[in-house]
Amino acid sequence: MENEFISTLLTTGKLASLTTIILLVTGLPIAYFLAFSRFRLKAVAEALISMPMVLPPTVLGFYILVAYSPQHAFGKTLEEWFDVRLAFSFTGVLIASILCSLPYMIQPLQNGLSALPVSLREASYTMGKSATTTFFKVLLPNIRGSVITAVAMTFAHCIGEFGIVLMVGGNMTGETRVASIALYDEVQALNYSAANQYALILFLISFVILTVIYSINKKTN
Repeated sequence: MENEFISTLLTTGKLASLTTIILLVTGLPIAYFLAFSRFRLKAVAEALISMPMVLPPTVLGFYILVAYSPQHAFGKTLEEWFDVRLAFSFTGVLIASILCSLPYMIQPLQNGLSALPVSLREASYTMGKSATTTFFKVLLPNIRGSVITAVAMTFAHCIGEFGIVLMVGGNMTGETRVASIALYDEVQALNYSAANQYALILFLISFVILTVIYSINKKTN
C-alpha cells in the first residue's frame, strides 16, 4: 500500500512537471505572438486556447480519446506507421494534460507581455537588437511575475486534474494513476484514512503555490 501511495505521488509529480516544462517552452513564443500580432483570426485562436477553462474536462478528454482510437485518422496513423497507441498510456495522458493546461500557461504570459509599454521594444530595436535578443534580454526579465504565475498555475492545475486523466489514461498504478484519481478511489472504498493523505498533500501543494503567487505579485506591484 505504501509503495502504491509513493508511486501515485511520483506519477502525479512527473505528469505535472513535464506538462509545465513543455508548456513553458512552447507557451512563451505563442504568448508573444498573441500579445503583439494583429491577425484577423486572433480572437478565434484565443478562444480555442481558452476552451479548456470552460469545457468540462471529460468533454475534452472524450474527444482526445476518440482521436487516439485506431478507428480514426490520427490514432490509425500512429499505430500503422509508428506502432504507437496513446490511449491509456502515460504519453497519451501527458499530451492531453498539455492541451488541457494550455490556457493556464498562455494567459498569464500574454497578459504580462501585453501590459509592457511599447517603448521597451522600440528602444531595443533602435539600439540594433534583434527580436530574439529583445525578447530574452528586455521583455522576459520585465514579466518575471507573470512567468512565475503561469508556471505555478499550470503546475497546480496539473496536480489536481481528474476528469481528463481518467478519460484518457484510466487508472493504472505506476502508469496513469494520479493523486486525484487515487483520492476518489479511496473515498469510494470508504478508506478515508488513505483518502485524507492524498487530500492533505493536494491541499498543501495548492496552498503553497497560491501563497507564492500572491507574495510575488505583491512585491511586483
